[in-house]
Amino acid sequence: MMISTRGRYALRVLIDLAENQGEGYIPMKEVARRQGISLKYLESILPALAKERYIEGIHGKGGGYRLIRPPGDCRIGDILRLTEGGLAPVACLQCGAAPCERKKSCRTLPMWKQFHALTGRFFDGITLADLIKEE
Repeated sequence: MMISTRGRYALRVLIDLAENQGEGYIPMKEVARRQGISLKYLESILPALAKERYIEGIHGKGGGYRLIRPPGDCRIGDILRLTEGGLAPVACLQCGAAPCERKKSCRTLPMWKQFHALTGRFFDGITLADLIKEE
């Protein structure tokens, strides 16, 4: 399983907003500059984060985005499922996948199921709060 640019950038945006929560609404161009991410690419990620109520934005003077959930309530697993469309390592374990005709005889399915469960538990055990703690 490989996490895409979309998932990695979403985490960077949310971490940036979490670290700068005291500043109110933050212009996305500032986040883009700090994170070295194109503003256009960030703008493609923001609607999904807003729809799931991780962030909210306002337009106009003094506008920008802010994190609206406490960082401790933002599980990395949920964010990655949102941006990646799931964490399944193989197609047959993806949410809504058609049943595989090899399911009954597949020797690797138990391994993939275990790996899927492990990665889910791993990412669900980490929150934004964990990632913004000072070392």
